[in-house]
Amino acid sequence: MVTLIFLSFACLAIGLTLLMSYELRNKCGQLIHSFIPSSKKKIRTALQFADHIHEAASPHKLQSHWHLQQWWILIAGLFLFASILVFAFTRPINPTRIEAEYLKETDPQVYALLNGEILSPPPEVDETLIHDAIVEATRLEQNYQAQQDTISSINAAPIELPLTHSHGSLDSSLVDRKWDKINPRYKQRLLMVFKIMKEQHGYELVLLEGYRSPSRQNMLAGNPNTTRARGYQSYHQFGLAADVAFKRNGKVVITERDPWAMRGYELYGQVAESVGLTWGGRWKSIKDYGHTEYRMPGLRKTKEMAEQLIAEGQITHRIS
Repeated sequence: MVTLIFLSFACLAIGLTLLMSYELRNKCGQLIHSFIPSSKKKIRTALQFADHIHEAASPHKLQSHWHLQQWWILIAGLFLFASILVFAFTRPINPTRIEAEYLKETDPQVYALLNGEILSPPPEVDETLIHDAIVEATRLEQNYQAQQDTISSINAAPIELPLTHSHGSLDSSLVDRKWDKINPRYKQRLLMVFKIMKEQHGYELVLLEGYRSPSRQNMLAGNPNTTRARGYQSYHQFGLAADVAFKRNGKVVITERDPWAMRGYELYGQVAESVGLTWGGRWKSIKDYGHTEYRMPGLRKTKEMAEQLIAEGQITHRIS
């Protein structure tokens, strides 16, 4: 695109230079005459007409051929108008506008929910902050487990602990923390949740994982405490699910053992459900408090459908 713009304006500059310089046009005309065979009648007629127009701009014919000189004004005007067209057709396309038009056609419900305001994703979270959050979550989990073991030994009765999401699964180079593969139907709902949580409840959210490949999904399914869905059984493969955490004082907070974070997850679930999302904190087997998904009507959990929805998620990136 940049190359096209450069070439267009280079041609425009050359054309305007030729229009402004009689001497330069004369030299170019002589050069063209040396390459074009003069034996062809149509070419000769065209060249004669061009010469007639060309000579009309010479200093000694300014008075007698003024009417022909108007052609140069017309040609210069056409070049100027062409430059406007080049700019209009090659200017950067606003991806927000493209996504708005897409949602208006494919998902009028979320478009009406947004009231025409298309939201932009926040910057990608720093990997070191995720790593530190996992270390802190592991430490708090170990302390909690030690406390439960102490209580259990005193009561001489085992305590059944609820199954929670394994945060260690986030510590992987396979994790995708970008927004480009998240389908707009879900992305705009999730971004609205981000906005409400910050403006109404004071919680800043960060994306831990959005799209998840089938191979990573199968790897996670090996641990029943993390997920029981295999490849193309999870909404992550369709760009319709994500896991989030909170940011407090410049640090990411993941663990549910932190009362502030646990309160945030409860509010997150309420807000997410209010915009039509399913919250993992409602699940009975595995409580995944940071997980939400959009159960799109008519979704077929196939590889082809996953590829189609992921491609839709990248629509603004392709166009821009």
